[in-house]
Amino acid sequence: MLNFLTHGSATDKTPLLIVHGLYGSARNWGVIAKRLSDERQVIAVDMRNHGQSPKTSSHTYIELADDLAEVIAAHGGKMDVIGHSMGGKAAMMLALRHPEAIGRLIVADIAPVSYSHSQIKFIEAMRSVDFSHVERRPDAEAQLAEAGVEPALQSFFTQSLDIPNKGWKLNLETLAKHMPDIMAFPKTGASWDGPVLFLSGGESDYVLREHREQTQAHFPKARFAKIPGAGHWLHAEKPREFEANARAFLNA
Repeated sequence: MLNFLTHGSATDKTPLLIVHGLYGSARNWGVIAKRLSDERQVIAVDMRNHGQSPKTSSHTYIELADDLAEVIAAHGGKMDVIGHSMGGKAAMMLALRHPEAIGRLIVADIAPVSYSHSQIKFIEAMRSVDFSHVERRPDAEAQLAEAGVEPALQSFFTQSLDIPNKGWKLNLETLAKHMPDIMAFPKTGASWDGPVLFLSGGESDYVLREHREQTQAHFPKARFAKIPGAGHWLHAEKPREFEANARAFLNA
């Protein structure tokens, strides 16, 4: 099963599962998970090929969705879900494959569509790090800077450093091989009529009006909201606003 971090204790409210995006981890969501755990138990997972979860040779959304279903089954069989970016696509596929497993769904800054841009440049940057010269995070950040990675992403990526073992807690080989799958969304005629909030950053171009028709074909009860001034990493850039939107929707 996926590695996960537990925040808070079980209450009378539906527990919440948080699913991070590409190159992320459960730890990235610690602040929001802890704050939301004042009302319900929150479980944040490391996706396969990330963090402390199993490293596999395959990385498709069907597999990611089934990984999440296994975690939900181990926590009572039904959870609300927040998924960001890659985690949002995995959460959408979870709803389409295991509709009984989800109560309410928040999809953060992603749509059920294929994207043309690739994240492979960041794998190349991480692969370029010479771990013989890495004793602490700033050493790796300096090398990522030389590879053209902006400061905010340097800090984000180095949360996945495995300094004792001179490497990354990311399976870069599998993620690179499956980048086309990660950028795509599986073709399916399935739909889920549960409550879904598509929450996006006002400055992001990941969720566009032309995506609405395809989104609503899969999720007829979809609602849409934006956080002004936030980009793709909306939960990190505007954590209080993200928390407020999530809390309002989950408690509706």
